[in-house]
Amino acid sequence: MFKQQRVVIEDVKPQLQCGAFFIKRVVGETVTVSADILPDGHDVMQAEVLFRHEGEKSPREVRMEKEGNDRYSASFKVDKQGFYEYHIRAWVDYALNWQHGIEAKLKDSQHVKSELLDGVQYLEYLQTVLKGKAKQAVADWAVKFQDDSAYEQAVEIAVSEDLHQLFHDNPQRLLANESKVLKVYVDREKANFSTWYEFFPRSASREKGKHGNFKDCERLLPRVANMGFDVIYFPPIHPIGEVNRKGKNNATKAQEGDSGVPWGIGSRHGGHKSIHPELGTEEDFKQLIRAAGDYGIEIAMDLAFQAAPDHPYVSEHPEWFRKRPDGTIQYAENPPKKYQDIVNFYFETPAYKELWQELLSVTLKWVNFGIRIFRVDNPHTKPYFFWHWLIAEVKKDHPDVLFLAEAFSRPRVMQQLAKQGFSQSYTYFTWRVNKHEITEYMTELTQSEMREYYRPNFWPNTPDINPYHLQGANEAMHLIRYALAATLCGNLGIYGPVFEFMETEAIPGKEEYLNCEKYEIRHWDWEHENKLTYLITRINEARKQYRSLQQTNNIRFCFVENDQLMAFHKWSDDGKDETLVVISLDPHHEQQGIIQLPLDSLGIHAGHRVEVRDVITENTYTWNQEWNFVALNPNLPFHIFHLNK
Repeated sequence: MFKQQRVVIEDVKPQLQCGAFFIKRVVGETVTVSADILPDGHDVMQAEVLFRHEGEKSPREVRMEKEGNDRYSASFKVDKQGFYEYHIRAWVDYALNWQHGIEAKLKDSQHVKSELLDGVQYLEYLQTVLKGKAKQAVADWAVKFQDDSAYEQAVEIAVSEDLHQLFHDNPQRLLANESKVLKVYVDREKANFSTWYEFFPRSASREKGKHGNFKDCERLLPRVANMGFDVIYFPPIHPIGEVNRKGKNNATKAQEGDSGVPWGIGSRHGGHKSIHPELGTEEDFKQLIRAAGDYGIEIAMDLAFQAAPDHPYVSEHPEWFRKRPDGTIQYAENPPKKYQDIVNFYFETPAYKELWQELLSVTLKWVNFGIRIFRVDNPHTKPYFFWHWLIAEVKKDHPDVLFLAEAFSRPRVMQQLAKQGFSQSYTYFTWRVNKHEITEYMTELTQSEMREYYRPNFWPNTPDINPYHLQGANEAMHLIRYALAATLCGNLGIYGPVFEFMETEAIPGKEEYLNCEKYEIRHWDWEHENKLTYLITRINEARKQYRSLQQTNNIRFCFVENDQLMAFHKWSDDGKDETLVVISLDPHHEQQGIIQLPLDSLGIHAGHRVEVRDVITENTYTWNQEWNFVALNPNLPFHIFHLNK
């Protein structure tokens, strides 16, 4: 196919797999688009980024600037939720090229009467797009360009900045080339910054041995809010299967009174659209959602698309489940683990459309209750394309809804789920302990293509994961892990009160909690406070106050010669808020070191005075050297410094 375009546009960034997937932002963030743009020859070229929100008819334009080596870039801000389209348009600018040529000839003392006559055509074009005085001025200039007696005036006009600006602002765009149209999906700010607290509603009762309910959860709202959490995540709140119910500590057979695993959903009391009768009624749940909102807290529900053997779906829609040759339904397995209390949906069923629609209706039921966040259980065991469809369907009418992917799986599997539309993702932070591991992982998350679409959520622990470094760990280790999660990542969560009460007893040789709440109701002293609850509260206050801590990607690690100390600089997108975090990774001994300030990311020179204020202790220090001494001990193993330059 023949094309007259004279400009090549290559290596457009950001984009995912040639535009097969959209990148992500939140409201108020910036998209910086860059590309290699190459005109043939030496002619003057212009390029621009065109962008529009899906609700807008016409695109807006922002001119691109040259970075060097034929690389151009421009930025635009996204101010609405939903999809934006963006692409690049580039062209040889014949008017500017004419002006550049006439300037060069005049510098060589050449007579340019012919060139002035050639320029009339560009002035005539300007007259078609300008109005009022500007249009009349250009018409007068065109007359002078053709008047031999006005030669000196015409030359002065031809090389004037006024004419240059008119050409620049009103390009003719002849034979323009355009890149492929790409997309960015814009979520609300909660997708970037959220502080999660997970607990089991059935363990919320004041009375030992009594099943907790939504009223008990409502009583705990002030505690959670005062600690600075803005999301409460509940494990499934649905009826729990009675067939093949698991007992305490994952016993194959339940004893009388055992409460079962909440993820074994469905019984004679209902399924995914029902509420466990001991938790309360639908109105109780709606009231809890409203009450949480009064405290600035959102309730996140667990979306676990699996069923107990006695789920109503099993008898009503047997075609949605896979049968073995002996006629029994295949229960869930992850060899050598067996989950006899769970049967998986058979996504390969010929009746998949009906299954998909039903699971969408499950999601929308709770959205209509006011739920705007879902933590999705094991999404990697369901088809990627199912999630792409379901998330898109929900967001058509409910763009506020966010989905957190609980997929501690292979890296590319986790990345694929994020590309398919998940708003946030669990991560490997849970197992990244030493300085090299943490730095390497953060570099991957924030400096690779992942920064464009993968929003991490850092969890030190979960009901499923009692990591070895927390088993029997002291207070300092818990502080270290929370401080790391809270300052490295915009999104974090803990499973409590296990975490802040330091309940770390494990099944020997496994990263699993002994007497885990997944299998039994636990009783907690919810009024108890300790140093951990106090410092978690202070850290969360800092996160809410300082924009630099409300995001993940703007981070620069500082050199510290001590491997037990790590330090990093963080800044807000507008550069107006900056923090410097120093954390000891040693929970037992004092660690000292010299930190090298990252002068380039700070935008200062050696010797510049910087005031650093510890937001936890309120102590203030003045640093005016590139290298600065710090010492941290297990009593308070971190500094969160707010910077004033």
